Amino acid sequence: MRTILHIDMDAFFAAIEELRHPELKGRPLVIGGNGDPNTRGVVSTANYAAREFGIHSAMPLREAYRRCPSCVFLPVDYAEYSRASREMMEVLREFGCAIEEVGIDEAFMDITDSPLGTPEDIGRKLKERIKEKTGLTASVGIAPNKLVAKIASDLEKPDGLTIIPEGRVRERLAPLKADRVWGVGEVTYARLVKMGIKTLGDLAHADDGKLAAEFGENWGRSLKERACGIDDSELVTEWEPKSLSRETTFERDTAKVLEIKKEFEWMALDLEHRLKKRNFLARTVTVKLRYNDFTTLTRAKTMERPTAEHEPIMRAGLGLLHKFPWERPVRLVGLRVSNFITDEQQSTSSEASLF
Repeated sequence: MRTILHIDMDAFFAAIEELRHPELKGRPLVIGGNGDPNTRGVVSTANYAAREFGIHSAMPLREAYRRCPSCVFLPVDYAEYSRASREMMEVLREFGCAIEEVGIDEAFMDITDSPLGTPEDIGRKLKERIKEKTGLTASVGIAPNKLVAKIASDLEKPDGLTIIPEGRVRERLAPLKADRVWGVGEVTYARLVKMGIKTLGDLAHADDGKLAAEFGENWGRSLKERACGIDDSELVTEWEPKSLSRETTFERDTAKVLEIKKEFEWMALDLEHRLKKRNFLARTVTVKLRYNDFTTLTRAKTMERPTAEHEPIMRAGLGLLHKFPWERPVRLVGLRVSNFITDEQQSTSSEASLF
């Protein structure tokens, strides 16, 4: 028997902005792109007042404005959100449990046999410490596995604490929409509805043969298991990415190198932060350009010296720009670093070269 805790910060980006700008508290607030709803950007986060208008993440900013012209729109501030994320993760590490960081604003913890109290005690202490350190609220779900814990954390938002014990998993999941579980997006849910399956309870009792006919034997079986709250996946406490990247879509297509350089500056700074967080040095820089006809090209360069500093990363990116054709305006630009080594590996290599 395991006890898994999932913590999910409430409207993370928007909550941070409300702390910085108290006068926005209670007003519909959307964070996305450069903060201009007349651009191509998308919603990164909407606060709960904005969500009442049907605004959600990944929605085009223009659509968000159409639904709520009185919304306040603010640009994404990755540096500030990353700082708050680090504070939140530091609180999690205080509890001495195995942690899987899922994203900038959520994580899993294995609190099985934790000496810090009951699962409810741990959940409440965790929420209190995060509020104390960051000023932000979080919602916590506690369950026998990751799948159910994640569902639980979303049931009483914001500032919720939901515990689903082993014996009540199927009972609590049954009335929920079938798209609550991992892997069931809009398309899959629409196919389920056509079969008469709308809730997780419906899916848990669905005919195996019909599911296999519609989704294939393996995927059909997996969907049914998830509807029953079955999940044996372990926490991934150590994961090393093969690359790190940032990209942005311009408000208007551009062929101006200066505009691209401006984007490279913030992307390189963000990559520096992420590299240093993992103690990585990057040897290869890749630039991606997507033109106004959606043709996408990439060019890469391996640097003489591995680095985690933003300036050489940016210089390498700028040096690659002359390798692209410029007869068409650019819609999107991306910057990626890869081919990593650790600081320790670099030190060992440097010492070896002295002999």
